[in-house]
Amino acid sequence: MTDKDHPNDEQLTPEQFSICRLKNTEPPFTGKYAYCKKTGIYQCICCGNPLFNSETKYDSGSGWPSFWDVLAVGSVAEVVDTSHNMRRVEVTCQTCGAHLGHVFEDGPEPTGLRYCINSAALDLKE
Repeated sequence: MTDKDHPNDEQLTPEQFSICRLKNTEPPFTGKYAYCKKTGIYQCICCGNPLFNSETKYDSGSGWPSFWDVLAVGSVAEVVDTSHNMRRVEVTCQTCGAHLGHVFEDGPEPTGLRYCINSAALDLKE
C-alpha cells in the first residue's frame, strides 16, 4: 500500500504507525487504555471506524485492553496470523486495514472471546 491508500497516516505518532501499519505490539501494561474505566466507543485511530463499546471491556490481566465483543458485525476483520512461529487470529480495522491486535478463545461469556487490542490503535470517544 502507498501513502495515498492511507492519507491520515501522516497524523499518526511513530508508535501508532508502528502498530497499525507495521503490525508491531506495544509492551503490556503500558498503553493508555489498559486500565481505562471511562465509558464510550473505541474507534480506529487511523480512520475513526467504531470498533468496541466500553461496556464490553474487561480486565483480562493480559496488560492490553480486552473486549469480549466487537461493536457491530463487520467493524473488524479477522485474519489468520502465523508470524513468530505461532498460529493466532489477527484483528484489523474493516475500513482501513489497520492492525489492532488479536482475538483469542479464552474470554468471558457470553462470547468466550478476548479481543486483545493495542491501546495505540484506539481512540476513545466519550
